[in-house]
Formats: sequence, C-alpha cells, structure tokens
Amino acid sequence: MLTPPPGADARGAYLPELAGLVWPAPARPALRRGGRAGFAVVPSAARPRLLVPAGSRRAAAGAVRHSTEAQSAKARLRRAVLATAFRTGLGRLAFRDRLVVDPGGNAGGGALDAHLAAVLGRPALLSIHIGPARANRKPVVQLLDATGVPIGYAKLGVDPLTRALVEAEAAALARLATLAVPGVQVAEVLHHGVWGGHALLVQSALPVGLPRAAPAPAAEAERAAMVAVSRCAGVDHRPYAGSAHDRRLGAELAALGDRPEAARLRAVLDEVRRVDPVLGLGAWHGDWNGGNSAALADGRVLVWDWERFADDVPLGFDALHRRVQTAITRAGVEPRAAAGRLIAGAADELTPFGQPAGIADLVAVLYLVELAARYLRDRQAEAGARLGHVDAWLLPAVEEHLAGRPGAGGVAK
Repeated sequence: MLTPPPGADARGAYLPELAGLVWPAPARPALRRGGRAGFAVVPSAARPRLLVPAGSRRAAAGAVRHSTEAQSAKARLRRAVLATAFRTGLGRLAFRDRLVVDPGGNAGGGALDAHLAAVLGRPALLSIHIGPARANRKPVVQLLDATGVPIGYAKLGVDPLTRALVEAEAAALARLATLAVPGVQVAEVLHHGVWGGHALLVQSALPVGLPRAAPAPAAEAERAAMVAVSRCAGVDHRPYAGSAHDRRLGAELAALGDRPEAARLRAVLDEVRRVDPVLGLGAWHGDWNGGNSAALADGRVLVWDWERFADDVPLGFDALHRRVQTAITRAGVEPRAAAGRLIAGAADELTPFGQPAGIADLVAVLYLVELAARYLRDRQAEAGARLGHVDAWLLPAVEEHLAGRPGAGGVAK
C-alpha cells in the first residue's frame, strides 16, 4: 500500500487513501521520482495540492488552469505561471514527485478512469485537486481531453456523508434543469450511478475560461443571481414559527442530542420563535462562496457545487454565507468578529431579497444556527475543519447579539 513520505502534511497523509479510492486493488499506486508516467504531484508528495497528467504538457497545463477558482489576483497569477510552466515542460522538471499506478491483473479495467471512459464514450485524462481536511472531503476528479480542455467533473461519495451529498447534488442539478433561474448557468448531469460501491456523479464542465466581468459588474451580477436562485422555487411570506424551515431546523437540532452546543442553539431558535418575525422563505445554493461561482463578461453567472441546495429557507441566506465566508477566508477577519459584523450589517445584505430591515438581524441569526447545525451534524470539528468548533466563534456572537436586542428574552448559555 502507498505510504506518505516523511514529513507529510495532512494532505500528504490523505494521499494514500485518495489513491486507493480512485485506483483500488488490484491496481497498485506508488510514489516515484521523475519520469513522464503517471501524475505530477504539485508541489510535492509531502504537501500535495494537485495531481496532473505527467505525460501531456497541454493536459497538465489545462488541469492547472481549471483546477480551482482562484479568488485573488495573486492566486490567479500564481495559477497562470504554473500553467505556463507545465505547458513549456518546465513544470515537469520543477515538480519531480510522481504518482504512478500499476494496473495489476485487470489491466486497469476496474479503475475509475476506465469506468469514466466507458460511461462517457470517450477517453479522459484525470486531474485531482486535494483539499484540506473536512468531514465532507471526497475525490473530485477533473476530466480533460488530450488538449487540456475540460470535459467534465466526477465526484465520488465514499462514506455516508459524502454519498448523501453526491446524491443530493445529482437531485439538485436534475431539479434546477426544470426551473427558471435567469442569468445563472448550471452544469448538466452526464452520468449518475454507482462505481466500486461509491456514489458517482459526472457533470459537464462550465465555460470558466471565458472572459470575466469587471469587479463591480461581477458583484452586481452575482447578487442578482443569488436573488434569482432564492426565487426559483417560489417564495412564501409568513410568520417564522411553525414554518417549514423552523420545523426542519428544530428537528436537526433535536437530532444532535445532548451536545452542549445543541442546547445553546435550541435556546437561540426558541428566542427567534418567540419574536416570530414575518419573513420570506425561498431557496438557496447552500454554499455560495468565491470558489464556486464566476461572473462572465457576457452577463451570465456560472455556479457549481450544488450539493447543499435547499428550499424553504429565509431569503438571502446565500448572500449572508458569501459575506461571512469571504470575511474569514479572504479578509482574515477573526471568525467571532466576522459573525458579529454579519448580524450587524444584515439589513444591507438582505435588501435585494425583500426581507424587512427590522428583522434582518434575526435572518442572520437563523443563518448562523443553520450553519452551526450543519457543522455539528457533519462533525467538522472532529475532521479538523477550522470553523468546526462553533462554540468558539459562532455561538458567542449570536448569544451576545440576542442578549442586547431590544425586547430580547435572553438565551441560556
């Protein structure tokens, strides 16, 4: 079995597991130094972030260009330089670690790449991005043709959580194909099935290489796209207590049992029920951040990663999620401060969605409770996710706000 190299970081430690999932026995993945076979490990086997085909300069360059959605000018420049290095052959020399796969007794017939070629009706080169430790980490495979043009993306659900997420995304994409979402382009399902006991979803590649909108028009287009998504399945204006979202969120918090965080979250939800604001309920993408959308110069907004799509949630959750995630991951705001600022500034974020300004803070509180329930349910803290410890940032911010809100009934801490 493949073993991580000395000094491997958390992603390096995960590499053997990933290789075993994509190339199961009798295939034998191994690490080597140099050569044109297999996959170049970028930047190294000890700190892997990306696997790209080592035998094709164009495919390797294409894999780098489309590996992730770079969110900053510096990240985009770094990605462009790396793609150029692989296209000219320098990348293969600079990044010497290789993951090579001996197909074993079946000549590769049981490997994922062979299965994907069969279901797509054409060969495809594989490239794999290796993400940080998260409970929902799973193999996400970029599929390219020989020239480096993306064909699509394949996701594998390999445990109960990730299988559920893959199945949920397949259902979401099928549903979105029947709904009107003006200005938003979503991938098509190319294949949905089971491989090696794992849930498999293959979806088309979105045209992320097209010219992008300038920052100001891009922000406006993304906000309009969020509003379109929020209204795509209809809108219900009603008192919050007893709503579909209230019932679902209450059931999720109850299912968390006697965890101390769960009791505090239930107290927060009870306070919102007591106030019982009248608000709008609609749909949301569920994880709209800077890495899964792109505003094009032609006005379209590309949006991917729909595994958390849901309806019957307060309008504007996507805008709130984008704001707090950007503050923490890009601007470096301390998480508790970011949560507090989110609540305080919620009215501005929610105006395009038609939520009354006087209850915008409670919509933000409900969003944070929803996020906390997700992190606890998925056991993100146990998986090593940075924001998984909701009692260290999210809960204190919510409780502090409610304690100082006019007419607050207070929450038990």
